[in-house]
Amino acid sequence: MYYVNREQIERRLDVIPELLQVFTLANTNPGEHLLARYAEERALHLAIEIVTDVGSYLIDGFIMRDASSYEDIVDIMVDEQVVDKELGNLLTQLVRLRRPLVQEYFDWDRSGGHELVQQLDEGLTSFANKVRSYIDKEVIPS
Repeated sequence: MYYVNREQIERRLDVIPELLQVFTLANTNPGEHLLARYAEERALHLAIEIVTDVGSYLIDGFIMRDASSYEDIVDIMVDEQVVDKELGNLLTQLVRLRRPLVQEYFDWDRSGGHELVQQLDEGLTSFANKVRSYIDKEVIPS
């Protein structure tokens, strides 16, 4: 029997609608407001953390193979059919932004919105739905 910490997964997935609001707000006037650019950066960072945290909870809860990197967390979710390859590709692009956002922030281009943001509205919503469906399918109710 699996122990999946659904409460912690849901707490993270529940943040996604707020992130999508930030992306929309930040891209209303791209490049004009520094505060909007920083808000977008933080929302991207949180989106990465949500994807990797949720992936880690799934990996631990369903006793999947250990992940060696953030990208590997996404690869495992694709291999285990939590998400499809297309969504997996988007999530991989997202998690690859972690290093530039967290470690190389001084080089981040704040002149306009990041091109990946346009795909994240649908992508993050789909991610949340697919995770919930996967858990519902895999966990036997007690």
